[in-house]
Order: sequence, then structure tokens, then C-alpha cells
Amino acid sequence: MIREQAILHATNAYDDGTLQAELARSVAYPTESEEPGQAPSQHAYLNDELAPQLRALGFTCHVHPNPTGVDLPILVARRIEDASLPTVLLYGHGDVVRGNAAKWDAGRDPWRLRVEGDRWYGRGTADNKGQHTINLAALREVLRARDGRLGFNATWLIETGEEAGSPGLAAFCEAQRESLAADVFIASDGPRLAAARPTLFMGSRGAVNFELSLRARDRGYHSGNWGGLLANPAIILSHAIATLVDARGRIQVPGLRPPPIPAPVAAALADLEVGGGPDDPAIDSDWGEPGLSPAEQVFGWNSLDVLTFGAGDPAKPVNAIPPAASAWCQLRFVVGTDWKALERHVRAHLDEAGFGDVQVRVGMQAGATRLSPDNPWVRWAAASIERSTGLRPALLPNLGGSLPNDIFADLLGLPTLWVPHSYPACAQHAPNEHLLGSVAREGLAIMAGLFCDLGDQGAALRLAARNTVTIAQP
Repeated sequence: MIREQAILHATNAYDDGTLQAELARSVAYPTESEEPGQAPSQHAYLNDELAPQLRALGFTCHVHPNPTGVDLPILVARRIEDASLPTVLLYGHGDVVRGNAAKWDAGRDPWRLRVEGDRWYGRGTADNKGQHTINLAALREVLRARDGRLGFNATWLIETGEEAGSPGLAAFCEAQRESLAADVFIASDGPRLAAARPTLFMGSRGAVNFELSLRARDRGYHSGNWGGLLANPAIILSHAIATLVDARGRIQVPGLRPPPIPAPVAAALADLEVGGGPDDPAIDSDWGEPGLSPAEQVFGWNSLDVLTFGAGDPAKPVNAIPPAASAWCQLRFVVGTDWKALERHVRAHLDEAGFGDVQVRVGMQAGATRLSPDNPWVRWAAASIERSTGLRPALLPNLGGSLPNDIFADLLGLPTLWVPHSYPACAQHAPNEHLLGSVAREGLAIMAGLFCDLGDQGAALRLAARNTVTIAQP
């Protein structure tokens, strides 16, 4: 009865306009982490918007400076009911990408929530203010239904630099291990597999960006006078890239390929369909690793893509052989890939293929994480979501994109559960970003049910998870 009451209270927060009002306040803070001048908005969002809400729920709050020295603060809020109870670490990010106001349609303003039918427009509605606002509202209603007691301890970690690569987050978590200690990590970010299907993912693919470049000479030379006599860096570089990935997108470097898909992961992916939504692109069935389903390609395998390719001036081409060419490539990878040795693998492969003059430089990188669908925490969360919605959730061992999940899974050693409240066509990072109201309402029910079940079952789950780890490590 208490669980049903909590879910009812949570969905009423949508029906009576409470969630909309809270999200409208959040969206109004232009918390663009890529813009240094917006640091005051970051501080205001944490201190003036989130901290008062959390203190009203019994949390003690502290806003910490970023250990890197950049002005991207981090909020930690703790609520300890009983030291013997299980603890959940909750996460969100208060920063957003640039608003790009001039590119929004129909007079929409990125800093003003605008509801049009089922779509709630505004920067951060999907990524990530809307998602952690839903979770905070659900937590509030569970406290109300359970007479002020959750039945577990809770810690919120809200950073303001995720869209800038989460600078300082790993160092902060390392320094704050004791205050961030928990039994399980639960957060919401990224999209569902599809708008109509609740989704649970337990990790993320990693990513490494790397630049390939070739400088043949100091300046360009007339293509009529010297064409056919001078090696063209753009042509050479294009052929070098073609040795890394073939014309159908299959990775050709053994060291950049993943291990076989584990059986429990393959079983989970067999249940999934990727794409097919009204705003989704058509999938190219002949692209990528042969013999894999679309779900296996994006959630169970690696992909190598060219993000940019430049030579000369593409906007104003001239009749000259360019002196240099460069390309930024990206490897998205799953657990088990030898990604830390990427530069060595690419260097050796290019040398063997006769492209020793092409330079390799590694840029942004983030590790891959994955929690088995057989983990007790995963089985519990999936059952809770199905109980609340009547729908069997899509289980993704890892998201196709990347998140700072390696900090929580590897550095802090936590089982990680992500319950997204967005959907693939939300225009995340683009103009006209939006949240679906129907998904937000369902998200409130899901999280209220999840928090209630954690309060009732958390101690038994903690014991089961510890026994599983003990058995898995003889």
C-alpha cells in the first residue's frame, strides 16, 4: 500500500504542475560549462536551487571547489538515517552545453521552459536537469509516503562539468571516498532505447579520440604546375585511414577490436531493437562488423569513426596541393578492449602499412564499464521497474555513448544502475532539446517504486550482492 501511495504522490507531482514549475526554475539557469563566464550560474544552481530542496529533505549540503582549479563546483549532499542501513549514491550534472539560442525554432528560448503538447522544450530538459529533477521529486514523495523515513541512506553528487569532460571529478571522488561510500549507484542520464520502453543500463562504452596528421611541406603549390609531382597529404591520409577501418566500417586493427560478446550480454541484447522511431535515421544494414545485430553493434562491439577531416580550406578551395592534412578519429569501445594502448596499436599498424610519416596524437579518453545482467542489483531494479510500469524494461549492459561511469564503477567500486528518462530523438546537445512529458511522468513512477523497494529490500540486496562478489572471486 505504501509503495502504491508513493507512486501516486509522485505522478501527482506531474499532474498538478509541480514538476513543470521545478524544471522551469532549473532551465532558467544558463549553466553552460563550456563558457567560463557562466560560472556564477553554476554556483547559483547548486546553492540557490538544489541545496534548499535537499536541505528540506534532511540532507546536509556542501558545495566544493573543483580540485583542478576550474570554476566548476561540485555539490555533495548526505542524508544518513542509520549507519547500519544500505547507502545509495545518486548522481546528476547541473551543467548544459551551449544554448545556441539563435538556432532554436518557433521563437523557443533555451533558457525558458516551453511546453508544446507532450514536448517540454529547454536546454537541459533532457540532459540532465530534467532527469535529476525527476529523481529528486520521486525521492521527496517516497519520504512523504513513508512518514519521513527512506529505509536507506542517500548521498547526492551533482557536478557542473560533465559537458566539459568532467574535469576534476575523478580526483574529487578519490579524495572523497569516505563521504561517497555506498552500496549501489543509481542515476539517470542518456536516452531510453525507445520512448515507449523503460530502460536500464549498467555501464557505458568508452571513447578515445585521436588525431592523425601528415605535413608534407611548409606551403601549398599550384596543382597545375606541380600536380603529379608532389605527394598529396590528403590522399595519403585517406589511404592511411582506410587501413584502420574498411569501406564497410569494419575495424582492421586487431588491437582495437573487442573480445567476443559474453553470453549473458548477448542474451540481453537479443531482446532489443535499435532505431525505428519517427526521428531516427535509417540503419545501414551493410555497415560495421558482419554477422552482428544492430543492438550488438552499438552495445556489444567497437566502432571506429572519422569525426573531422581537413586539408586546405574547404570553404574556399584553391588550385593548390595542400601542404598538410589532419583527421580526428574516435574509437568507441566496450569492456575488454586494449584501449590504453591505442596509440601503440595504431602506430604499429600504420608503420606496417607503409604510413610511417603519419603522426598519431591521442586526445580525450574515457574508460568502458559494464555490469552483468545477472548481477543481483540489476535483477532487482529490472523487477522493480516492471512492477511499477507493467512493462519489461530494456536491459543494456552498457550504453552506446559515454559517461563518467568508470569513476563510479572502477574508482569507487560500485554496481552502477542508470534509469534514463529521455529518448533517442530528444535533440540532446542540439537546438530544440526537449523532454517528453509522458516519459517524465512514467519516470516519476519508476523512481518512486525503485526507492520504495530499496527501502524495503536494500539490506537483503546488499548481502546478496556481497555473496555474489565473493563467489565470483575465488
